[in-house]
Amino acid sequence: MLDDPRTVRVTGDDTAAVFRRIDDVDAEERPAAEHGEAPVPEAYVWCNLTSGNGSRALWLLLLPFMVVNLAHWMRPTSEGRRLRTVRLYGLLVRLAGLSLTVLLVAAACEVALDLAAWQCAGTPACAERHTWLGFLSPSGSGDGWWSEPGRRLALAALVPSALTGLLWYLSHRTWSAYESQPPPPGSDGEGTRTDGEGTGADGEGGETYHSALGRPGFWYGRRLVARLRAAHTAAAFLTVAAAVGTAAAREDRRPGGPALLDALAPLFTLAYVAGALVVVWVVCRRGRTENRLDHELDRALVRRLPVGSLVLLALSLVYACCSRPEWRSAGRLPGDRVFGALTLTQCLLVVALAVVAHVLHRTRPHPRAALRGLAGPAVAMLACALGGVMSGGVAQRVSDWLDGTRRTLPGPPVLLTWQASVIPPLLLLLLVVVALLARRTLRVRRAEAAEVEREHPAEPADAARTRRIATARAMAGLTDLAPRVLGIVAVATLLLGAASLLGAELTEEVPGDAAEGAPAALQGAADTTQACGSWLIGVGFLLFVTWGRRAYKDPSARRTIGILWDVGTFWPRAAHPFAPPCYAERAVPDLTWRMATWTRATGGRLVLSGHSQGSVLAAAAAWQLEPSARRRVALLTYGSPLERLYGRWFPAHFGPAALSALHREVDCWRNLYRLTDPIGGPVRLPGDCGPEVDRAPLKDPLAYGRTALHPLPAPILGHSDYQADPAFAEERRLLLARLRPEVPGPRPIEEGPRPVGKTPSALRRGPVEEGDDPPQAPGSSGRSSG
Repeated sequence: MLDDPRTVRVTGDDTAAVFRRIDDVDAEERPAAEHGEAPVPEAYVWCNLTSGNGSRALWLLLLPFMVVNLAHWMRPTSEGRRLRTVRLYGLLVRLAGLSLTVLLVAAACEVALDLAAWQCAGTPACAERHTWLGFLSPSGSGDGWWSEPGRRLALAALVPSALTGLLWYLSHRTWSAYESQPPPPGSDGEGTRTDGEGTGADGEGGETYHSALGRPGFWYGRRLVARLRAAHTAAAFLTVAAAVGTAAAREDRRPGGPALLDALAPLFTLAYVAGALVVVWVVCRRGRTENRLDHELDRALVRRLPVGSLVLLALSLVYACCSRPEWRSAGRLPGDRVFGALTLTQCLLVVALAVVAHVLHRTRPHPRAALRGLAGPAVAMLACALGGVMSGGVAQRVSDWLDGTRRTLPGPPVLLTWQASVIPPLLLLLLVVVALLARRTLRVRRAEAAEVEREHPAEPADAARTRRIATARAMAGLTDLAPRVLGIVAVATLLLGAASLLGAELTEEVPGDAAEGAPAALQGAADTTQACGSWLIGVGFLLFVTWGRRAYKDPSARRTIGILWDVGTFWPRAAHPFAPPCYAERAVPDLTWRMATWTRATGGRLVLSGHSQGSVLAAAAAWQLEPSARRRVALLTYGSPLERLYGRWFPAHFGPAALSALHREVDCWRNLYRLTDPIGGPVRLPGDCGPEVDRAPLKDPLAYGRTALHPLPAPILGHSDYQADPAFAEERRLLLARLRPEVPGPRPIEEGPRPVGKTPSALRRGPVEEGDDPPQAPGSSGRSSG
């Protein structure tokens, strides 16, 4: 449809829009009876929300924030009486997100303040090699004004402060574009604050389950994101202020210093502690408001908290710039134990989160839930590990650039070297896991090959063809093993992280030095893991930066990142305000507005079809409709991850109870999938609902050998081109026939939205991503096409 030159944009902009053919642009202005039997197809194109301009590649730097935000939504399903436990789960994830912000800014402080301003500028040999630091070096500048350690630190503090300002700007800009999108009129309501748990039963015994995704305020999180943005911005500025101020305060507490500065030192320390307590209180105070539209913004808090922390930072810089002629920089910058405290805090938060998740899972066990409800803690551990690798990678690369192999500088904190040293053992474990998966895949492929031969008894045997089909099926099944792999990685990361923290604290030396005097095998292993870990973390960081740079310039690479972002940025920013924005807070209101205005203007019904992530958007939009409009919708999903990914990883929102309720509330629903599809799968509704929704697996390929209809070998389609299968047209026709014409229509309105003009260029700028067709919401007189 989008390749048809007769297609025009009906409503929307260059980011996301609804398209329709020219012949159908006036469909909304005619009564439903005048449409006859002709369907009115539309397509909602949203791919630019995740893979638009080149700046989206910079979102890779926010990956740990996105991952920890996912952990918030992976909470297990629970009974209503567990509301306090649900809130505790959300609180722990928000605190983990706050620790990642502090870790990122602390890493920036380590690079700019410790490695560059404190160590390199204070070491004559290093300052001579890097002439751009000459004016900061006492020997290079002849004890110039900037050569005092406090002033060097104050100047270097501009780097992490600028990073904080950039994060605040990106969060505020995307907040204005995404979180502030209002839902359709009539969605407002009264309710109480909640952390996203649905109420009611699972549909048994005549009770009704109300999905959280249908609540008025679910896709309207502007108040929480504004509060969290203020708290995280304040935490970042406080981290920079403390890095500068505590170093100066430590110098002032020595005997013989100026009395005024000695008196100010404890005041600044107290201010840092008070500021940290206020930030933690703001993060802990409240979660999401979903049962109603929360239009409040806490303007005083949102403005005063970041401004207050910025003022404290400015005062700390002035305090550090005060003259201290006897102060000399030696060793590492005081405060390098912050990384140890952050690592310990993150480990404790993950363990506590696992306990809470287990308690919630026991109240209503979901047999297919990933890791038995522990997916959230495992993903939170992964987010902390990613943050540690990125932080350590930056510090290690900058240290190597400044000092190389000369060892004239103390280098980054010992803990970062220990954390880099555990990467080789973790990679060895991953190689073992990959080997086991490969062995399993070969075993499954043999079984699938026999099944393929049984499915085509009359066809001439083709060993190569059979092997390709069996391999596609076996590889597609690896998706279902992802929870086990994640669990192994998360447990190993937690144990190795704890071991690195313990080793750094007990020895206060890097692994190679700590192993001196040990047996030769142990010392050799320590030296090898330290060298390999430093190299691997540096190479990994360079590959990460290179990938981001390539994605910035290459639209195809950027589209690949956009596909990765589809799941990660589907959910609202409930745990971290600096995570990439939630595109569904724009897409779901768009679809809901469009479907609601269509049914009101025409009195017609519609088939809402969606492929891959588009099927998830379709379900979310259907939940947001009023009940009268929802009963006029039929769902057609294909290649859908609704149960296979979302139902298992996000059971509180896409579990069996929620999907069963959606099936009852729409007019009808059919789902198509293939055994060769690594993403889509059956919906698996319990009881008799399953066969009503899931069609038997589609044939893939459509023909085993050459036939009259397929004279050339048919390709193995996997996750793509579902609409090319005749079953798609058949199911669409049956859904159109099943839509009941006697369903009463909602109250009509005077006029629906009119087309805004023909934009063929927009079609070229925003093509549908391969394997990710948009949800389509056509309709008229009970007829529709997907």
